[in-house]
Amino acid sequence: MAKSGKEPDIGDWRNRIDALDLELVRMLNERARCAIEIGKIKRKRNMPIYDPKREEQIIATALSHNEGPLDGEGVRRLFERIIDESRRIERVTAEKRAKD
Repeated sequence: MAKSGKEPDIGDWRNRIDALDLELVRMLNERARCAIEIGKIKRKRNMPIYDPKREEQIIATALSHNEGPLDGEGVRRLFERIIDESRRIERVTAEKRAKD
């Protein structure tokens, strides 16, 4: 990451963060596409969008694989938000399909 053998500076670290942010956006959108497909299956099977047991399982798995430096509470909050957005996109997609 360092330029010409020197220690990485703030610009190097920011460039790395920028690249990681782009990868996160790509991965979050892929996750959203998966959630939309799951939502379609749930609608066909008359299943609720909200599945607290599954959500806790996802968080527990993330926590068990967390090696830091984020602490468990930080990982939990991030995944709660990601899951909340997944539920929202499932609902929005279902509403759009219902109108069409």
